[in-house]
Amino acid sequence: MPRQHASSTRHFAALSAAAAALLALAGCAPASSPAPRTDGTATGTGSAHSTLPGSHVHGIAVSGETSQVLLATHDGLFDVTTTPAAKIGGTNDLMGFTPGPSDGVFYASGHPGPGSDLPNPLGLLRSSDGGKTWEQLSRQGESDFHALTATQAGIVAFDGALRTSPDGKAWSTVAADFAPAVLAGHPDSTTVLATTQDGIQRSTDSGSTWTPLENGPVIQFAAFAHPAEAVGVEPDGTVHYSPDAGQTWTEQGRIDAEVMAIAALKGEDGRPWIWAATADGVMVSTDGGMTFRPADAD
Repeated sequence: MPRQHASSTRHFAALSAAAAALLALAGCAPASSPAPRTDGTATGTGSAHSTLPGSHVHGIAVSGETSQVLLATHDGLFDVTTTPAAKIGGTNDLMGFTPGPSDGVFYASGHPGPGSDLPNPLGLLRSSDGGKTWEQLSRQGESDFHALTATQAGIVAFDGALRTSPDGKAWSTVAADFAPAVLAGHPDSTTVLATTQDGIQRSTDSGSTWTPLENGPVIQFAAFAHPAEAVGVEPDGTVHYSPDAGQTWTEQGRIDAEVMAIAALKGEDGRPWIWAATADGVMVSTDGGMTFRPADAD
């Protein structure tokens, strides 16, 4: 399992899946499974043969320190490093989910589940204990952030309006003429990528201003493996790699399954490790997206 070399504070990599209503790009389906092995040379995508922990997967997080793989789902947060998957915390529909700047810190949004006393919608929540408990930060009863990411300058989120916050409590609304399916950032960078049906929008000031990327791929999912390295997946599963924080892209391989969320960690020589939550389970690539295999493959 590769260590995260970019920062001592960035222990988890994740990206929340988009709501299909925001874009006519793809749907949402379940996924699961534990962290990958470093041996083996399987090149197909195949079935992960796993019991799915939730009816929908909205995000995936992978720890560069412990190899822990977490799925944010319609039924809460699950650790799928174990078999069967272990439930973490209460049952809430985590429509938006992203790691914070240090290990065990997560931000989430969505709707309360059965038996929850949280407001609907959840607004922005923060966990400092790996998802076991959640603190209500702001916009409770107001916002269901389907797209959510953390940057060096704070939080960027979308609930029908694009918003930024330095602390998760005070918010500014950004004038934007696009609805992002996914927002991808990195806690050690101010660059943010927004995926849209018309192409990638890119910000270098933590979401305050945006520029459309000319001649880039139309990707649905994006994630940063490192402040300078990004990966993206088209609706048809085609994988792309960017060595310059989303300015230019190179086509890699393909995921032959319905993708719902991706995460990435820095690898070696421009070959990040990429995890994809798919309808067939969690898939992993250790060669920068050229080939994928089930994450629980022996």
